[in-house]
Amino acid sequence: MLSLPDSSSSLKREALERATAIARELERRTARRKLATLYPDDGPLRRDLYPKHMQFFAAGIKHRERCMMAANRVGKTFGVGGYETTLHLTGLYPSWWDGRRFDHPIDALIAGDTGTTTRDIVQRVLFGDTGAPERFGTGLIPGDALDWERTTSWSGIPGAFDVVQVRHASGGWSQAQFRSYDQGRTKFQGTSRHLVWLDEEPPEDVYDECVMRTMTTKGLVLATFTPLLGLSAVALKFLPHLAPGASKG
Repeated sequence: MLSLPDSSSSLKREALERATAIARELERRTARRKLATLYPDDGPLRRDLYPKHMQFFAAGIKHRERCMMAANRVGKTFGVGGYETTLHLTGLYPSWWDGRRFDHPIDALIAGDTGTTTRDIVQRVLFGDTGAPERFGTGLIPGDALDWERTTSWSGIPGAFDVVQVRHASGGWSQAQFRSYDQGRTKFQGTSRHLVWLDEEPPEDVYDECVMRTMTTKGLVLATFTPLLGLSAVALKFLPHLAPGASKG
């Protein structure tokens, strides 16, 4: 006795495989569009729940130097420095954005304490897992604005980048270059910058050099850190009223 193959089970298996492939592709695309999930109009993460963040962004219209000085785990790196840096590199400003805008590709300098912490914290926020090509583009900068082949590596630090090119909405490519404070002030000299983002508190000479790099472009300096060093010279630049001998009136 002959029997026909069970076509229904074959169809079910094919449908399941298609559904799985679609789900994986949706997950991949969502992971590469993280920027769009921040500060929505409504919901549990709506932007009116973050008034300090909104004030920081808006202040960029009037102030070239800004600092988010706050406790750990409040979103300084991801939701403030990383978010604004991503907007300027890509030109993908949301409709509600009332801060500074660049209508052209920019040259940015981004730095942290050491090369390793810059890789593990700042670069991961912006690009995702920098050590895995398939995960490159799962950070705040959308994956389709990045090209793995256009990046250059930071010598001596596996998985770290020296320069990354970022596609700008106006056309052309922004450049993000990375440095660390332990390299010393001289590594921050040279090229004029439209934007400098300093994650964690820098030495005073590094901070002052970064301000110099933005003078000709009238660019921005963003600092995001917890004041672990107390009323240091850099902290007092933003809190002059707390300096010894300052007028309290």
